[in-house]
Amino acid sequence: MEISDLVQRFSDSPEHQYKAIFSLLMITANRLQTVFDHEIPQVTLKQFMLLTLVCQSEEAMTLTHLGKLLGCSRQNVKKLAEALQRKGFVSLHPSAADSRAAVIEATSAAEEYFNSMGVLFQQRLKQLFADFSDAETEQFFRMMIQFLTSIDNLEGEIQ
Repeated sequence: MEISDLVQRFSDSPEHQYKAIFSLLMITANRLQTVFDHEIPQVTLKQFMLLTLVCQSEEAMTLTHLGKLLGCSRQNVKKLAEALQRKGFVSLHPSAADSRAAVIEATSAAEEYFNSMGVLFQQRLKQLFADFSDAETEQFFRMMIQFLTSIDNLEGEIQ
């Protein structure tokens, strides 16, 4: 089976399209991870995403909060953070507000890394969206936000 077969087979009804979209999202995530893990030196895509959030934040963030943002457990974030700490990109320390909470902060090495990797990452993003018009990109962005809201609702039901 090819992806085009999946798309063709599941395009006849909304219920089938839900299944296809779900499958395509999972396949897309795996393929992006494979491409970027090969392309980005020194870190995995998941480490890169964590590092991006840490560097973009104006304040130190806890592992728990980062786990919520990334959609994974605190333990998974801790493993990613520890790997980044060994590489010198972040520091981990107890929170001043709650000593039970661990806080992660970017180091100057992280800033240097982003300065050197920024051009490559922007080139790859432009390649990914090269076939999208500005209006399609905006629509896709809005739809992803809407989809994340649906995921929030599902998470609320299981908690």
